[in-house]
Amino acid sequence: MSSAQTSAAQASEVRTITIAHSPDSDDAFMFYGLATNKIRVPGFRFTHTLCDIETLNRRAMDEAFFDVTAISFHAYPYVQENYTLMSCGGSVGEGYGPMVVSSKPLTSDDLTKIRVAVPGTLTTAYLALKIFNPEIETEVVPFDKIIPEIQAGNFEAGLIIHEGQLTYASSGLRKVIDLGVWWREQTGLVLPLGGNAVRRSLGPEVLRTVTQALRDSIQHGLDNREQGLEYAMQFARDLDANLANRFVSMYVNERTLSYGPDGQEAIRRLLALGYERGIIPVEPKVDFVD
Repeated sequence: MSSAQTSAAQASEVRTITIAHSPDSDDAFMFYGLATNKIRVPGFRFTHTLCDIETLNRRAMDEAFFDVTAISFHAYPYVQENYTLMSCGGSVGEGYGPMVVSSKPLTSDDLTKIRVAVPGTLTTAYLALKIFNPEIETEVVPFDKIIPEIQAGNFEAGLIIHEGQLTYASSGLRKVIDLGVWWREQTGLVLPLGGNAVRRSLGPEVLRTVTQALRDSIQHGLDNREQGLEYAMQFARDLDANLANRFVSMYVNERTLSYGPDGQEAIRRLLALGYERGIIPVEPKVDFVD
């Protein structure tokens, strides 16, 4: 076999794994090792697509669009036939999480009297809000437009996710309720927000290999924090270095390497409650790639 034929044969043996995640500093930090080829897996190459989480939820529902996709846990029951969950790569709120903010003083009871801007009906933030009070009227607004829409007077309150949790006060807004705090008070558990799902059709061996690659990428970021944060800063909307570090610390930590038994229980409890309350029409069947 000629050198050209050998190279062609070797290239054909490399399997491409398509990955999609949101353009946020915490996701970027998780995938830093893989995206920059600091983490390599023999026989595999990884491509990365960045897209907002609600769009990724919809794409995963419509078809198995990516091999690995970030997903809101709320969306998982709708895609569970085609995807399973990785046991790493999740974002959970340890007594904090998405919050409703407003332009004027409001109580949680006041929320039933107004329309609340939400970042998507498949987000876990939306699920938590509806479990908190199903009577709250909502309207979908792109997540990065919610704070500007409140400031413009188009909504009195909005449900914020991502970096808005750290910047709302500097935008002149007030916290009405932190759903992560509320969930902890109700259940004693963390609030699971989003994770990474992987296509079942890849097969058991590839599922384990790809899951380990993400775990290695997360560990690489944690072990090389300065470089990982420098990479993530390009995705840190409206955050300076200190706030970006704080945000990444909130959602990429030891819990991201492994949910732990209580973290997995929190995912099952949240989805089961959503099903029992009629918010999720599909009975959740949660499983993980270890």
